Amino acid sequence: MTVKVHSTPQNLQVIHEDNHIIAINKRPGDIVQGDKTGDTPLSEVVKHYLKEKYNKPGNVYLGVPHRLDRPTSGIVVFAKTSKVLPRLNKLFSEKIAKKTYWAVVKNSPSRKQAELIHWLKRNPKQNKSYAHLKEVPESKKAILEYKVLKKLTNYLLLEVDLKTGRHHQIRAQLNAIGCPIKGDLKYGFDRSNKDGSIHLHAHKLSFVHPVSKESLFLEAQPPRDPIWNACR
Repeated sequence: MTVKVHSTPQNLQVIHEDNHIIAINKRPGDIVQGDKTGDTPLSEVVKHYLKEKYNKPGNVYLGVPHRLDRPTSGIVVFAKTSKVLPRLNKLFSEKIAKKTYWAVVKNSPSRKQAELIHWLKRNPKQNKSYAHLKEVPESKKAILEYKVLKKLTNYLLLEVDLKTGRHHQIRAQLNAIGCPIKGDLKYGFDRSNKDGSIHLHAHKLSFVHPVSKESLFLEAQPPRDPIWNACR
């Protein structure tokens, strides 16, 4: 299901901004960069926001060092200058930035806290990754750690720390242990959320600022719905 939600500069959730970077709390349904759908990407919305805020003439520069899946919510960082983009690219590509996610699942994992190691193989035609316990041709090693944070009435809230950054990694690995994410039909959940979102949220992000060299800790609250509200 496609989420018919699009950001505007008026409802953009800016959680951090300085001379070099801007961090947004992305809503589920917003696409970070343009694709074949032709929907307005979040990057263009942020450009428009910066152009209006600073009354900038001409084009506004904005670099995209990382992305989130469309149905996922949470922290997305953009580069405001061409100088800082390659430095941010390195932070994300070399996994120097620490990412922590929240995931709502229906089934309880066998252990309350564990490290998961799989080999993920991507199927481009399906836009889906398959998790294997052993290395298979064209697969990539995927590692994450999870712990159960809270038991809800019908679900569980997991905190997930990513150690690698593979395509649909959290979605594929949690499904592989029998804990698909709420609303994620592609990865094993039995029904979709009404708005097409999934209950996966990029909750925290920490890294050393590539220019100021200060430690930066970002946190974004999940969308407001009954399930996420119970997680707060």
